Amino acid sequence: MRTVLFSTVAATLLVTAPAAAQVQPQYSAAQPQPAATQASVINLDNRIVALERQIADLLRAEEENGRRISQLESTLQQEREASAQRISTLESRLAAGTPAPTVTASEPASEKPKPAVAGKSSTPKPVAAVASTDTDPAEEAYDAGYQLWKAGKYDEAIGALRAFSSAYPNHRRTSWANNLAGRAMLDKGEARAAAEVLLANYRGNPKGERAADSLFYLGQSLMKLDQPSQACKAYGELEAVYGSNMRADLQKMLPTAKTQAKCKS
Repeated sequence: MRTVLFSTVAATLLVTAPAAAQVQPQYSAAQPQPAATQASVINLDNRIVALERQIADLLRAEEENGRRISQLESTLQQEREASAQRISTLESRLAAGTPAPTVTASEPASEKPKPAVAGKSSTPKPVAAVASTDTDPAEEAYDAGYQLWKAGKYDEAIGALRAFSSAYPNHRRTSWANNLAGRAMLDKGEARAAAEVLLANYRGNPKGERAADSLFYLGQSLMKLDQPSQACKAYGELEAVYGSNMRADLQKMLPTAKTQAKCKS
């Protein structure tokens, strides 16, 4: 029995000896990897430099936007003051009984005076000896904005027209002024701002004298924004609400506008 037991223990020791030899503690320290560490540091530095550049660009853009906003606010304030001064001057003339220059406010080129009919005398008719001093300061204030728009001074025109709408919110020309302000923005290249102003003019006073025009030029603004399907909706609204009651100019321009937008009907 002892011989068998010894043989068994010896066999066990022989079998487990290699395994025990393999489980020797490792005393050697891990060797550093200078190349990998250096690459990681360089990569981290590059990322930090890129982040610093992005932050610098953002700060520079914010400063530029701040300057632009400040300039726009200054320009708008000057326009408001100039408009207020013109209105004050007109009111002072009216109060003093001084006749102001008579001007005819108009908007589209199509509303220019019609030429004389052939066969009729173009000699002006005699006028009353005493000129009327019944001038409307609101009409002249609107015309001031119109003349600025006509001269291509869109920023000044927008300021004057907005000042008019603020001073005379219930005047019949308010519909004209809001519409022309939207057109000035569109002419200036600010299609999104123009769309907002024109839509507000239509929704705020759909019975206004230039509400239909605002719908048409809303469609034009949407075309500038690459939204032909929305432009078609504006043109469809124009036809549905105003139909044959819209001005002849709009009736003439509408088919071409719908074709450009590829409207289905």
